[in-house]
Amino acid sequence: MLPSVAAALGVDGFVNTLGLPQAPRYVVCLVDGLGLDLLRDHAELAPFLSSATNIDDVVCGVPSTTATSLTSLGTGVRPGEHGIVGYTCRVPETGERLNTLKWDQPIDPVRWQPVTTVLQHMLDGGVATSSVNHAKFIDTGLTLCSQRGVPFHGVESTHERLDVVLDVIEAAPRSMTYAYESRLDFTGHAKGCRSPEWRDMLAVIDAQLAELRRELPEDCVMIVTADHGMIDLPAENRFDVDSEPALLQDVTLLAGEARFRHLYTRAGAADDVAARWRARFGDLVEVRTRDESEEWFGPLRLDVRGRVGDVLVAALGDFAVFSSEEFAIEMKMTGFHGSITEAELRIPVLVAR
Repeated sequence: MLPSVAAALGVDGFVNTLGLPQAPRYVVCLVDGLGLDLLRDHAELAPFLSSATNIDDVVCGVPSTTATSLTSLGTGVRPGEHGIVGYTCRVPETGERLNTLKWDQPIDPVRWQPVTTVLQHMLDGGVATSSVNHAKFIDTGLTLCSQRGVPFHGVESTHERLDVVLDVIEAAPRSMTYAYESRLDFTGHAKGCRSPEWRDMLAVIDAQLAELRRELPEDCVMIVTADHGMIDLPAENRFDVDSEPALLQDVTLLAGEARFRHLYTRAGAADDVAARWRARFGDLVEVRTRDESEEWFGPLRLDVRGRVGDVLVAALGDFAVFSSEEFAIEMKMTGFHGSITEAELRIPVLVAR
């Protein structure tokens, strides 16, 4: 999407694949967790968003998770190239598990993700480009992977975010500002994406984005998009892999998340592990080996291959694979994402002028 924004702003070297309108100024707002299916199912709660023109048939990519999607958005390339292959993944050099949101391993984000961001390309192309996000995210690993190369404006509240976005977009005649909204995703994980709390949060965010659009200059195009959708998981469809140790035979590390697991195996065991998981779960999951994964990740850069599980398990329907020992926090959640279903992959690209 950002390459299309860059082309619409007249930056050389980019193609406007989405057919976005030409304009001197753009604001791109990403609402974490706002899947297209969820928005359409709750259209009455979001009159501003529901009235905007949507560019259809856009998906976030696989896995449908924040760290991967934000980096794909920021770089304009797929995970096999930028290297953020999941919520958690293996560090090949150490065998440790990296949480790509918390960035809890001593790894240089610029080495891990070397692709120049589209934001930086826009800035280099003469567009006053900036990122507006919560102050706590400044210089984090994920921010450096997905948004580096442009000024970062840290804010502490939604009201401050509105003021800062308006200030930076109006400071130059040719500008692009990226802004991030996290509360819908947070509410969905905690309470569920069909809960009264989630519905109330959607209405609040819709009203605040409508206010932002009213305050923006007339020559500015506003895009609202998302990084993934979300589904709620019933208790009876939550399989705890620690209850069947045989499934972890030959598995040296478990990573990913409940809806999209990376299984790292001992040398030569990937096919056996994949066959074991297929036999156990049948049509509840789609299982692929790393060599079968390019449809999901795109071509894997050589140094990215070892970050991808030897076996990948994408949960289907409202099923998921938990680990009460390794990922205890997931046992407390209600809403989930990460897999390959339409509800998780389909995202809005709303054009508000």
